[in-house]
Amino acid sequence: MKAHALCTAAFLGAATALAADPWVTYTPPADRANGKHIVLLAGDEEYRSEESLPMLGKLLSQRHGFRCTVLFSINPADGTIDPNNQTNVPGLHLLGTADLVICAFRFRELPDADMQHFADYLEAGKPILALRTATHAFSYERHKQSRFARWDWRSRDWPGGFGQQVLGETWINHHGDHGTESTRGLIDGLNAKHPVLRGVKDVWGPTDVYGIVHLKPTDTVLLHGLVLRGMQPDSPPNWEKPLMPLVWVREYTWPNGRTTRALTSTIGAAVDFQSEDLRRLIVNAAYWLTGLEVPARADATPVGEYRPSYFGFGKFVKGVRPADLELR
Repeated sequence: MKAHALCTAAFLGAATALAADPWVTYTPPADRANGKHIVLLAGDEEYRSEESLPMLGKLLSQRHGFRCTVLFSINPADGTIDPNNQTNVPGLHLLGTADLVICAFRFRELPDADMQHFADYLEAGKPILALRTATHAFSYERHKQSRFARWDWRSRDWPGGFGQQVLGETWINHHGDHGTESTRGLIDGLNAKHPVLRGVKDVWGPTDVYGIVHLKPTDTVLLHGLVLRGMQPDSPPNWEKPLMPLVWVREYTWPNGRTTRALTSTIGAAVDFQSEDLRRLIVNAAYWLTGLEVPARADATPVGEYRPSYFGFGKFVKGVRPADLELR
């Protein structure tokens, strides 16, 4: 009987694991819930968005009342998180109930049915907060006949694709030396009183500044990226390299007449989010983009321990399932 009971328990445990959703949802405390739903899209091979976005989801839900759902690139064979899988991000239908998307994709090549959910969300005029590699979120190298091939970062039909058209920039280059020069965020004096910058003063991260060339005069730069000659917050500036826009806001109007407001931050690796004020900037942006009043000084304390992995290819923690990232 004991053996039978153990086998039954093992079977039920396996069935539960198989039935678990391939995403994770963080529900806010009832007394803090603000009625807004954020869907966070993790899917890049290098900057560990599979670690940073769950941290942001917990922070935004438990401290600020947003219901947060984090989607991941998933290995369909075993259900584990696999940032190298560029074609499988289950749960994009959940964008139908989202009030905000936080996107950290890189070179994804999603099936048309999944991409349609993303396009429908944006074309409804809903906002997006884009992190780091989202400027080159999509690459349709293998499926050039897809109706979403024009969203490719190299697109000529829709110059620069989704990144350049909606966010304001596609992939250009590493302006700082990748891995040896870090980034200091400098507040734009003309926009220092923007609500997204409320309580934000000290932004630094070990990732390098990206090259930016396509922003328009109507785009609003909140932070500029100063290249530092080294990988510490007090490394000296490299004034030989001009400042680049680091965080900016712009709007894109679709053919249907609806307008998407986008905030883009090219600083946004998991290790960058060890910066309290960078976390605070993202929290502020979530309030602002969803039409809520930005706090005077938003709580940016992570929920639980946050010890992110360093950026680099092939360095993601293998064997992790979305269910492993639930609040305990």
